[in-house]
Amino acid sequence: MVDIQLNTNAKELLAKIENKTATIGVVGLGYVGLPLAVEKAKAGYNVIGFDVQEKRVGLVNDGINYIGDVVEEELAEYVEKKQLFATTDYSRIADVDAVAICVPTPLDVYKQPDTSYVESSAKEIAKYLHDGMLVVLESTTYPGTTQEILKPILEATGKVCGEDLFIAYSPERVDPGNKIYNTKNTPKVVGGITPSCTTVASAMYRNVLEGDVHEVSSPSVAEMEKILENTFRNINIALANEMAILCNKMNIDVWEVIDAAATKPYGFMPFYPGPGLGGHCIPIDPFYLTWKAREFDYHTRLIEIAGEINTSMPDFVIDRCMQILNKDKKALNGARVVVLGVAYKKDIEDVRESPVLPILEQLEEAGADWIVADPHVESFKVAEKVNETVALTEELVENADLVLLATDHSDFDYQMIAERSPVIFDTRNAFKNVEKPAKYYKL
Repeated sequence: MVDIQLNTNAKELLAKIENKTATIGVVGLGYVGLPLAVEKAKAGYNVIGFDVQEKRVGLVNDGINYIGDVVEEELAEYVEKKQLFATTDYSRIADVDAVAICVPTPLDVYKQPDTSYVESSAKEIAKYLHDGMLVVLESTTYPGTTQEILKPILEATGKVCGEDLFIAYSPERVDPGNKIYNTKNTPKVVGGITPSCTTVASAMYRNVLEGDVHEVSSPSVAEMEKILENTFRNINIALANEMAILCNKMNIDVWEVIDAAATKPYGFMPFYPGPGLGGHCIPIDPFYLTWKAREFDYHTRLIEIAGEINTSMPDFVIDRCMQILNKDKKALNGARVVVLGVAYKKDIEDVRESPVLPILEQLEEAGADWIVADPHVESFKVAEKVNETVALTEELVENADLVLLATDHSDFDYQMIAERSPVIFDTRNAFKNVEKPAKYYKL
């Protein structure tokens, strides 16, 4: 291991990190930031959370959780102990020794990265920057963001990275609803702009998390590896979706095909089809890379084709709905369609980029009489209109012309649904362990 020569600022910050006297800030208290803030408080640090939404700040300070992966009792405990405090006042940045930026990095209408949240956060931090501060970007973004956007904003204060302040990138690896891996035990990748930046950032995560910390040579490597993770999943899910379309045409059960292939102990990893991709990562992140690639005169053909396949899956689902209803001489127009689940994945409340939303939009356009049951989601928007979910009952499914299983929540009573539904279209293979009704169709 290369011996890193650390200056006084780095040594003092490392000492604060090791003896838990450092105050740590987290900018953005959403799906990434709030769990991270709680873990840092649990590790023994005083934590200040920053957010522009007063409602979020108020909930945190009242010890009320709004993120699925956070235990409310733990949040309340550390708020009560005064180890965790939230504010909209960014002048409190002056009180922190290290700060993690966990803000959204969406795409604009042209599918180009919108780094405005990162930039505004960096500018707020710059106002109150002091010697010996560590700034880590966690938001998923394209390779070069830390070096090209974050560093110039912070160094415009006159402070020099690697000497007066320390800058690194460490991508979030949040998987909402995962019962095994969470913020605390998932390995962390860290890449600093200088070796000393990597050293102090890695020390912070090692003192907070149980997962391994893997150091890389630069922020760009860390930024690229995060894009690779989600692009890998995007492309393999697209392959599974394309296989589902082809298997449907050939009257072959794609789920049985995948289960058979998964018996091979090497060279194959099972991915499964569905009604499309959702969430803020897998459908979005690959476009950061396709955008950045244009700067190098390179066209990422495979990534873009995978995106097209996954984006088209709601269309395929609607076509199948029409075909299924046609078997009973019914039209989609006027049909009573009960949609089970609107969250983008099972057992969570998140509807961001959910593929169920474009399905509902097409049901609306086709004139279907649709309704949604989802035990994790109270309301959602379709075509700018707020819709409320309903409770799943026997009467609800009995009176349906078609029951469309869109999200395979564990809370659903699949035996009851199978017994009471006249027609089921299952896009998730959720009824695999249940005796199927006569009119049961899979993706």
